[in-house]
Amino acid sequence: MRYLVVIEEGESSWAAHVPDLPGCVAVGESREEAVDLIHEAVELHLEDLRAQGQPVPQAASDGIFVEAGSA
Repeated sequence: MRYLVVIEEGESSWAAHVPDLPGCVAVGESREEAVDLIHEAVELHLEDLRAQGQPVPQAASDGIFVEAGSA
């Protein structure tokens, strides 16, 4: 399954979260670290859901970039 990951730069770190997996988040000092950590977080999150007998959410989110002109 392929999940959308949203990556955001903060003042002193990078954060990643998966809209289709509430609570599945990761924070790193660099973008690369956040991406590495969210890969691990997704695997652990899915393992935990399965272990608890919970359904694994289907990947449903999608994303695009929108170009905006100067205001």
